[in-house]
Amino acid sequence: MKIETQRLILRKLEDTDFERMFLMDSDPEVMKYLGPPVQNKEESKEVIRMIQKQYEENGVGRLAVIEKASGLLIGWCGLKLLKEPINGYVETLDLGYRFIPEFWGKGYAWEAAKATLDYGFNELKADSIYAFADSGNTGSKYILNKMGFENTGEFEDSGVKCSWYELKREKYL
Repeated sequence: MKIETQRLILRKLEDTDFERMFLMDSDPEVMKYLGPPVQNKEESKEVIRMIQKQYEENGVGRLAVIEKASGLLIGWCGLKLLKEPINGYVETLDLGYRFIPEFWGKGYAWEAAKATLDYGFNELKADSIYAFADSGNTGSKYILNKMGFENTGEFEDSGVKCSWYELKREKYL
């Protein structure tokens, strides 16, 4: 799994990515809608191991987003196969993304998400791809709407009110 866009390379997360992952996931602003920030680099290493296991078991997982100009990991984006029910859905593909704040507002999330959706619909032949976001996360909801996702309702995830989104293959292509 390697995807290239004009400005980005999306590739599997590697063990050596833990420092940039820690930089991102320890930032309270990044984690505002996601849960408590990670406290140490070992937690970031564990997240990477968990995602690497998803590559092996499910053939998909979140990918490191590398900015070509700097060579830096600036976030992650990708598809995850939902193995535990979320909003009643299981065994479906979920689009997710997360970026280091200094790279917000530059169109990277949209660019990475577009490349990921192209991969999901064209290579994986998905019929639908889903996504969800904390109902208060206007930035994430903006990107999903811009990508053509339809907000199909709200649900609670661990006591947090979330918006559920669906993008059907025929609407995307």
